[in-house]
Amino acid sequence: MWARILEEFSDSPAQTQVVRYLLENGFGVNTAGRVICNDVEIPATHLAKVIGIDRRVVDATAKHILNLPHIAEIFLNLRVTPDLSRLAEHLGLSMIVLYPKDATEGGIVGSAVRVLTDHDVTIRQIFVTDPVLSEDPRLVIITEGPIPAIVYEEMRGLPQTRRLII
Repeated sequence: MWARILEEFSDSPAQTQVVRYLLENGFGVNTAGRVICNDVEIPATHLAKVIGIDRRVVDATAKHILNLPHIAEIFLNLRVTPDLSRLAEHLGLSMIVLYPKDATEGGIVGSAVRVLTDHDVTIRQIFVTDPVLSEDPRLVIITEGPIPAIVYEEMRGLPQTRRLII
């Protein structure tokens, strides 16, 4: 679906940048054609500055989204959830980042979760970056308490693992 969305904007590199940014951050669009984060409007000027484009491109992209019914439904319903990865250490949580060899391959999350549950590690959050939207997709797992060394060894040994960061 993400590829289809990006394809709709392929004739405008600037609008593609906006759509990609919205998707990467979970930002939606409301019925008034404004970019939102969980019902809070985000000024187009702020987004434009972060993305490095003109404000009018942000506005035009949001309106373009609303004119595409199959895509509008997605952006009208996007929600953002908290990402604990930057807070894990401060909350006394542990984090594992797994970079897969092929992010489009199935079973990556299941294999990683199986290793953790086999060692009674409690999972607080799992975050997966989309292989279509991310240049270097990864699986981020936040857990309670310290992680036994054997878990790292087993995760590193998974056939899907390219790189593991602890």
